[in-house]
Amino acid sequence: MAITHATDATFSQEVSEGLVLTDFWATWCGPCKMIAPVLEEIDSEMGDQVKIVKVDVDENQETASKYGIMSIPTLVVMKDGQQVDKVIGYQPKEALEELVKKHL
Repeated sequence: MAITHATDATFSQEVSEGLVLTDFWATWCGPCKMIAPVLEEIDSEMGDQVKIVKVDVDENQETASKYGIMSIPTLVVMKDGQQVDKVIGYQPKEALEELVKKHL
């Protein structure tokens, strides 16, 4: 499964079913750039269990505001459209895997 880039218009639809790890990020954010390859690894290893959706907070301020995103990267775990967990800041791969696994 490939990483999906969602917009304000498509976000609800993208997170409506199953387990979704949402990365709220921006192009100018250093830690966001560091976490991108980690998310790609998780996607390739756990892609059938979790969908990864990225939301650029500069281009999609409505969605970022709705979820109270104050600092980035913020990773929000959604299950069938509902927020079930959230972590802020760069996370190592192991921490993100544990975050996902506890909601499977």
